[in-house]
Amino acid sequence: MRSIWNGAISFGLVSIPIKLVNATENHSISFRQIHLEDGGRIRYHKVCELEEKEVANDEIGKGYEDADGSIIPITEDDLAQLPIPTARTIEIVSFVPAERIDPLQMGTAYYLQANGVPAAKPYTLLREALKRSNKVAIAKFALRGRERLGMLRVVDDVIAMHGLLWPDEIRAPEDAAPDSNVTVRDAELDLADALMDTLGEVDMDSLHDDYRDAVEEMIESKASGAEPAETPKKSGGGGGKVIDLMSALESSVKAAKKARDKGDEDVAEVTELASRPRTKKSTAKKTPAKKTTATKKSTKSTSAKKKPTPRKKTSA
Repeated sequence: MRSIWNGAISFGLVSIPIKLVNATENHSISFRQIHLEDGGRIRYHKVCELEEKEVANDEIGKGYEDADGSIIPITEDDLAQLPIPTARTIEIVSFVPAERIDPLQMGTAYYLQANGVPAAKPYTLLREALKRSNKVAIAKFALRGRERLGMLRVVDDVIAMHGLLWPDEIRAPEDAAPDSNVTVRDAELDLADALMDTLGEVDMDSLHDDYRDAVEEMIESKASGAEPAETPKKSGGGGGKVIDLMSALESSVKAAKKARDKGDEDVAEVTELASRPRTKKSTAKKTPAKKTTATKKSTKSTSAKKKPTPRKKTSA
């Protein structure tokens, strides 16, 4: 993986040279803007508003717009000379339990690679210390022109770093809560619990982007000159108001159970037992029948033969 930043982890007086690489990648499909009339690409040009002409990238710098509208030029040298200890350093400031970190703060994820053989020993030391403590490290670092907050944790045998938002960048949630006081009955909670239990857990690796797959198929169809197949609309799940919450929960539990049972049937394997040849079965069945018939006949004839003959009366 290509590194996007080289520096060091500052762990007290220990310095660990590292490379920063992206831990995630974007698989979303991007589109170009086109002119609908002729399909031509729409491009953006960087134009100086004073000279009204296009400017090349090597002629473009940074500037800060002041309150009065004036622009204060800022050079890369100005930024590089700032007295910030985190310019090329991930400075660990504390170790805290992982549950102390609000998921709202978590952003882009990176992997930290040991940079060179001498970095392997201190890197491994920090990794094993994080494992044994069951804590995460809070650090400060500078990237792309600004100082950032980060969280270091162990993923398998690699130290990963999540960019964190600063605490003052998290908005308070009170405006997003319902305006009125809403009460929930125990029966509704029981049904919600039943729905959660029925839906159960999911293997995260089995989840994929169905929308992206559909877009790719549509693009392939259009590229080949064929009309894309219409996707059947999913029944239910509209955006209307739920009139009867209990009824909706009960229906959801039934639907979830049905879907789960169908999934179990799809993955079930049926093993057929090996059957005996039919000829042997029919022979086995017929043989006792013949013997029984013969036995009955012989019994009848024997009983007929063994009938006692009437004795002649003798006179005294």
